[in-house]
Amino acid sequence: MEDFIKVTLLENRDSQDKREMNFKAGTTLLEIARQVLPAPTRPIVGALVNNSICDLREYPKQDCTVRFIDITHPDGYKMYVRGLSMVLAKANFELFPDHKLKILHSLSKGLYCRWSGGVPMKRGDLHKLEEKMREIIEEDVPFIRRILTKDEASRIFENMGKEDKVRLIRFRKKEGMSVYFCGEYPDYFFGRLPPSTGVLDKFELKIYPPGLVLRFPNSYSPDRIPPYELQQQHARVYFEHKKWVEILGVSDVATLNEIIMEDKIKDFILVAEALQEKKIADIADKITRDIDRIRLVLIAGPSSSGKTTFANRLAVQLKVNGLRPVAISLDDYFVDNDKTPLDEEGNPDFDHVDAVDIPLFNEHLHKILSGEKVQVPLFNFKTGRRDGVSKELELKNKEILIVEGIHGLNPILTEAVHPDNKYKIYVSALAQLNMDNHNRLPTTDNRIIRRIVRDSRYRNHNALTTIQQWPMVRRGEERFIFPFQEEADVMFNSALLYELSVLKNFVEPLLREISPDIPEYAEAKRLLSFISNFLPVDTDQVPINSILREFIGPHICSK
Repeated sequence: MEDFIKVTLLENRDSQDKREMNFKAGTTLLEIARQVLPAPTRPIVGALVNNSICDLREYPKQDCTVRFIDITHPDGYKMYVRGLSMVLAKANFELFPDHKLKILHSLSKGLYCRWSGGVPMKRGDLHKLEEKMREIIEEDVPFIRRILTKDEASRIFENMGKEDKVRLIRFRKKEGMSVYFCGEYPDYFFGRLPPSTGVLDKFELKIYPPGLVLRFPNSYSPDRIPPYELQQQHARVYFEHKKWVEILGVSDVATLNEIIMEDKIKDFILVAEALQEKKIADIADKITRDIDRIRLVLIAGPSSSGKTTFANRLAVQLKVNGLRPVAISLDDYFVDNDKTPLDEEGNPDFDHVDAVDIPLFNEHLHKILSGEKVQVPLFNFKTGRRDGVSKELELKNKEILIVEGIHGLNPILTEAVHPDNKYKIYVSALAQLNMDNHNRLPTTDNRIIRRIVRDSRYRNHNALTTIQQWPMVRRGEERFIFPFQEEADVMFNSALLYELSVLKNFVEPLLREISPDIPEYAEAKRLLSFISNFLPVDTDQVPINSILREFIGPHICSK
């Protein structure tokens, strides 16, 4: 008698619509998907099985819940990008075996990639790569996942000359690891891949000297590649940070771990912090040189970018230059939680620009710059309401106003101020560290880990709440923050190369509180696996004025 598995198919995230079906034991998720979704709106790239991410070539081993996902799901989007990255890596390996490909960071709605050693890519190289990628996709080559020992995987990558992967593997705690094969080409990617190359038909390559940008659809534009944005400011920050990486002598996680193991992390931290302080001082010097026109300094950026600490440290550097900065935070101008605008699903949208009391802020801004006194409100994040007055504010001679908040660059907030009187700063944690040449460290992962720690310590939120709110945060950033980033006078990268080794101590126990029976378990499990690649660093190594202190707190000793 044949064994059967009962599969409960979930139609949406809230699990309200579901149906139960029986399948023969050993039936793959790909076979199940073809039966229950013969004509999906978009290609199915993976599945959530009992709230754990699986690729479609796996098969359920027991009764389970299954939700199939496409590019509109955050995990489906990540799988699509990993799959395209492997296709690009395979094409590069076959066409240009002497040029190692590095997939570095997000840029212009895509991924910036280049060859190592400073070898520039030419348009002809780009055309060859794109033609080869389309050939691989047209062939619909399966992505086959194999579980290998660390030694087996190391031998494979050592024979291919991929020392970056060999060094990273040394720090894995688990003996077994997933290696994907696309035809004869093997590679390691941090997470699951789609079933085959055929589902990855939407992509383009753009020249971006000395490399290229790999572009593709995303969760907000799932059916077409979004319009190209040059993002020169972003590129400038990344290329500047590349120099910092060279100064510090570390570009991947394995090198950072080696520094920690060799007990050299103290000096590393001091230099990393000094580089940031030098950049802040440079920004203060630019403001000071132009102080005759500047009345207002605006500091904006996405969630958990370290805006508050940056504002405080900028104020110190402005004082060194003889100015008297006065800072206020847009956070204190939030409306009470019961007046917060709602999103499409009826939940409070705290990242909407209308979550700020715009009329009151503009009124106060006009009065402050006119020399009048105002009573700046105080917002209590634990109660979700304004709680009295934070301070009385009046600008005097040589005083300059600093405004900090996620919407700081949105012109609707500062309509009363002439553009010539503003100096706009965009702050974001643009992670420059890579796992290895083909696995970047996503900026969004860096920020959500920061936010989980901060929300636990200061906003009475557990990790589950933060993860549940994160998609809303990201939507708000796409609508209200990112569109203004290129209008900044200067960008500041608040990421610290060592920070995830510190945050690891705080975030792991918070993530482990999320149980397997809820949808957010998949993200908690992914982040735990991600942070496990870092060796820990004691909290007391972090300087008291570090941006990292905004998230971990000033008086906490590591365990």
